[in-house]
Amino acid sequence: MELLGAPSAGKYANLRSTPISFPPATSTKASGYKNRIPYYSFPQSCGHRLYYKPPAISPVLASFPKISQESAPSQGLPSISTKRSLFNRYTVEDWYRSNLTNCRESETSWRNAERLRVDSSRLIQDRYQQTRKTQAESTKNLGERVKDIEFWKSELSHELDEMIKETKALAGWKEELEKTLADTEVHLRIAQECLFHREKRMGIDLVYDDVEEQLLTEVDVVRSCQETMQQYVDKAKAQLASNREAQHKLERDLADKRVAHRIDDKCYRLRNTSNGINYYQGVERIDATVSEPESWAMFTDNNILHCQRERATSTKLRDKIRSLLSMLADKMSSQFNEVNVAFTNRIIETGDAKGKIQTHLAKTLQEIFQTEMNLEAIREAIREKEPLLKVAQTRLDERRRRPNWELCRDAAQLGLVNEVHKIHEMIQSLQQHLQENEDALQMLLRAKSLLQNDLDVKANSLFIDQEKCMGMRNTFTRNIRLL
Repeated sequence: MELLGAPSAGKYANLRSTPISFPPATSTKASGYKNRIPYYSFPQSCGHRLYYKPPAISPVLASFPKISQESAPSQGLPSISTKRSLFNRYTVEDWYRSNLTNCRESETSWRNAERLRVDSSRLIQDRYQQTRKTQAESTKNLGERVKDIEFWKSELSHELDEMIKETKALAGWKEELEKTLADTEVHLRIAQECLFHREKRMGIDLVYDDVEEQLLTEVDVVRSCQETMQQYVDKAKAQLASNREAQHKLERDLADKRVAHRIDDKCYRLRNTSNGINYYQGVERIDATVSEPESWAMFTDNNILHCQRERATSTKLRDKIRSLLSMLADKMSSQFNEVNVAFTNRIIETGDAKGKIQTHLAKTLQEIFQTEMNLEAIREAIREKEPLLKVAQTRLDERRRRPNWELCRDAAQLGLVNEVHKIHEMIQSLQQHLQENEDALQMLLRAKSLLQNDLDVKANSLFIDQEKCMGMRNTFTRNIRLL
């Protein structure tokens, strides 16, 4: 066995032990071989040093031992023994022990790998059976859930059909009741429309006058004969609203059941080979549920019970309305004439007030015109003062540019300053009069606006009372058909 880093043994196996004499080294050759290392040193990490002195065959192939320059040139190299002077790194026992250790480690690795393969196979089979069982249970639960949803869907659909029928029946009776009321309430409708139109009066005319009082009395007289009927109309409307609310809850619940049935049925039919399956990381940690099976079933059951209660109440109300339609109303014409007389008196009063307002408005318009002319004259006077003020101020500004001692406060300077002050006083006086006239004009304009607004109010009141209300009442037929 050869050591790493050592020369090949084949080159030195048959070397002669007789030393070879070389001619003495010249100065040139001695300097060329000076300080050459005559041995190979191995790393200290090997635990001990190994030195190998190669035989000197040729000065080119191997280096010479370090020879003192004082030695005789005829002296040869020492003989080298045929036995190698190398120390082995390992022993034979180390070699066998290493092979045995490697074999044992290999066998241990084989056994561990074989045991791991058996465990992996068993684990794969166990997990396969477990996942199949879990998936089968989930599929079974989904199938039961689909059946539960189908059951409640059928219950909701049946109750929804019954509620729709009852709502239509109640709506029909309500329309019949309203039609009967319309036949007996023509007089009441006209009185209410008169009150409604008179609510459109503006400003001060929106008063509680004799006409208003008579109209309210007329409404009370008419309603005294049909108060019970009107109450049942309101009850029917309220019951219809309750029916629609219950119906809406059923429809919303049924729509949710249909969506849930479609989704759960889709989940129930999903298989490992189905299209559209994918990974959704973290979806199992999201809990978006809002109910449990008990509360889920109770919610739908409560909706159905609520709908049944509302349907029973609606049936009782229909029976009462049927008996109510036999009641009649009468005596509604006497109050009609009282209201017409009150309307006539109010129309005369409003016409007189409108005439007075028109007279005052004409006088106000004349004063507004004269005040505007006065304002224009004052503004013209102010404009006339502006050139004078500009000339005086320009002169003062130019005189500021006089050099040195020429800047004298002479009579001209004092006169110009006095002129500017007087012009300012005159302008301020005119502006004060202008402001007073503008305030007076604003008051006149305000009075004009008030008069015009009051005139519009009176015209509107006359239009409502004379055209709308009395026009409608004059065309009203007194032949009321009582059922």
